[in-house]
Amino acid sequence: MSRLFRALTLVLLAASCGGGSGTSPKYLDNACSILTERPQYARAFKATERRWGVPVHVQMATIYQESKFVSNARTPYRYAAGVIPVGRQSSAFGYSQALDGTWEEYLAATRSGFARRDRIRDATDFMGWYMKETEEKLGIPLYDTRNQYLAYHEGRSGYARGSYNQKSWLVRVAGEVDARSKMYATQLEKCRVRGL
Repeated sequence: MSRLFRALTLVLLAASCGGGSGTSPKYLDNACSILTERPQYARAFKATERRWGVPVHVQMATIYQESKFVSNARTPYRYAAGVIPVGRQSSAFGYSQALDGTWEEYLAATRSGFARRDRIRDATDFMGWYMKETEEKLGIPLYDTRNQYLAYHEGRSGYARGSYNQKSWLVRVAGEVDARSKMYATQLEKCRVRGL
């Protein structure tokens, strides 16, 4: 087998294991439907729960809020004078909307050199790592979706300063994430999904 053929085979194999479709699952209000439609999600969520202790429903609710399960989600563009694009609002990308700097921290801490933000298993592992660190540094339990989300959104130092208290919209959103987490937890108790 030639080197070129082997290299091409490896590239195609890596691409087939890649990010995702770039589209949301059909029924985002039904955890069982999401995991039935995308069985790789169930495996990823369960692996993260085993490794970091973050419950599946907490992961799912956070990813719903951050990206609506779109693998290549990005923040919107900012515009100068209302029409000239001047870049994105932040470097957040992928399922978990991890920022470049935080993602690099995760890669260094976990030695996950080939991890990608648009791959569900890597995105959930990142989220598990981040939330576990939040539990250790701020004492927020892994099942406390509301406060884990606030710390995830604001960063740990922002959360510790209470920066979210000046953002009524964010406090409302954190409540919605918590409600969705509880809804997903109830649904997951009643469905049988392979991998969970």
